[in-house]
Amino acid sequence: MNIITEVKSGLFQLEVPLPQSPLKVLNSYVIKGPERNLIIDTGFNHPDSLSGMLAGLQELAVDRTATDFFITHLHADHSGLISHLATPASRVYCSPADAEKINRSNDWYEWLAYACRNGFPPLYEAVTMHPFFRHCSHRWVDFTLVREGDRIDVGDYQFECVAAPGHTPGLMCLYERQQRLLAGGDLILAKITPNIQSFEEAGNPLRDYLRSLDKIRNLEIDVLLPGHRRLITDHRARIDELKQHHNNRSQEIIRILAEGAQNAYQIATQMDWDLSYEYWEDFPVLQKWFAIGEVIAHLQYLEPQGLVQSLWRNNQIQYALS
Repeated sequence: MNIITEVKSGLFQLEVPLPQSPLKVLNSYVIKGPERNLIIDTGFNHPDSLSGMLAGLQELAVDRTATDFFITHLHADHSGLISHLATPASRVYCSPADAEKINRSNDWYEWLAYACRNGFPPLYEAVTMHPFFRHCSHRWVDFTLVREGDRIDVGDYQFECVAAPGHTPGLMCLYERQQRLLAGGDLILAKITPNIQSFEEAGNPLRDYLRSLDKIRNLEIDVLLPGHRRLITDHRARIDELKQHHNNRSQEIIRILAEGAQNAYQIATQMDWDLSYEYWEDFPVLQKWFAIGEVIAHLQYLEPQGLVQSLWRNNQIQYALS
């Protein structure tokens, strides 16, 4: 059964099922206009997600030949269905950085190799079980690239593109200044913390994420439309909580490194994760993958500050307090 909620006049939240995912549903947003419609994010490339989305669009009487799409970021729960839903008349908006990654599928084993250099066991299930590997579009998408400040008008809504990297390299929000609305993808979520991870040597995604939070904190927003869970009506309070969470994580890593140099995998086994498993050995492979990715992102954030230093020992990257 589809759950559809009219958030504002002509703007609907459509819950799209995400099978075998702890997230359970994606919040897709449908804006109906007199000439064209806009759908923000799509769901997995999975039959259950597709049938749920199509049923919802039918209930809303949305003509897909008069519909464009906005992909907030590359993750499969947000982008996977796009090749099934877009018609030849559709524009599919996405940032350049995430559009490139959606259309490129050769990064996986490079990411696994980097994770192994950080101590992760060579478990290819971490790739083959990953939602993006299993439920991505699997077809090349002809994106219309959008950048900071670009505008997308639909019906009574005049959206501005706001770049907010960190959760992914090119996460892009839509801000409606007059209506004080922000469609934020997975930038800010209620109750759960967006995963900030890194599997590449270059970059500093946690630094980028914290800067994006500060940027969004300055916007006047009455309702934030997140990719999952409930709508957010006090974005500044939630941003403060998220920043404190990452500060706590950083301090936890520093305490662990006080015991001596360790690789990211060893650090991850000692951290206090908000999961129902009592022991690290009980974590599913995919949860271990997310955990080490988050640890690496924090280490890459701490190193330029002079708090930790990376070392190459025994064919692995280790970290120590500076």
